[in-house]
Amino acid sequence: MINTIEVCIPAAGQSLAATFFPAAGGSHDKPVLICPATGIIQKFYFPFARWLAGQGFSVMVFDYRGIGKSLQESHVKHCPVKKQDWGLYDMPAALDFLLELTDQRSAYLIGHSAGGQLFGLMHNHAKVRGVLAVAASSGHVKNIRKDKRNSARFMLRWVIPVSSALLGYVPAKRFGWGENLPKGVGLQWAKWCSSPGYVENEFGEGVQQHWFEQFSSPITFVHASDDEIATLPNVEDIMRLFTKASKKRLEIKPEMFKLGKVGHIDIFRERCNSIWPQILAELTPAH
Repeated sequence: MINTIEVCIPAAGQSLAATFFPAAGGSHDKPVLICPATGIIQKFYFPFARWLAGQGFSVMVFDYRGIGKSLQESHVKHCPVKKQDWGLYDMPAALDFLLELTDQRSAYLIGHSAGGQLFGLMHNHAKVRGVLAVAASSGHVKNIRKDKRNSARFMLRWVIPVSSALLGYVPAKRFGWGENLPKGVGLQWAKWCSSPGYVENEFGEGVQQHWFEQFSSPITFVHASDDEIATLPNVEDIMRLFTKASKKRLEIKPEMFKLGKVGHIDIFRERCNSIWPQILAELTPAH
């Protein structure tokens, strides 16, 4: 049984809740930082993190500011967070904390959806050994799977802006989208997915500096063939932002693993653990 340690990460004026899974065997030479998807709390990744720890990796997963245990305000509607804050402040702080905890100079990064899109905003990106960007894409609504495209347009054009104006936040839980989202996060999510490039739409505005073109560690972009959001055009759209890095794309076909569905988030569910050794094999050669 893998023991866990709850920790608090200081991150640009805020404290982030995180959980550390020490590697089985006690060696900390292979640290891994798991960066969640939008609105997904750290607990969702615990089965995968425990499995990684059992493979000899020291793993940490955390909640972004405004999400889960890292929400410090009395209600999410009072939270002033914007989406780029996760990549500019939270992910770098979590990486530095993990490296201090394990006494290492660099770590692997596994980013899910938003976590696999925003690491180009990390000022300390040189401390990343290699990346698995899982279900990471631009999320451009025009490239979303056809049967989901109209509902996605309705969400981006109406649900998010109207709920943000009326409620002061996005009630994502009602729609099965994970945790309720701060207004700033929701509005940027809608803006970024309405045009190609995702966070590229914020360059020169909310994002004055970024490191997408300087990021040089190997990246493997992993996406399921039945993912309605991270379709091939959308994955390639986010890949193009990393002009210097060595990049590879791996498509997971559910039928090859005797799975009925994988989609956008299920790779990290325990029922999909037959996929885990294959995606881990893509990460470790980056060392």
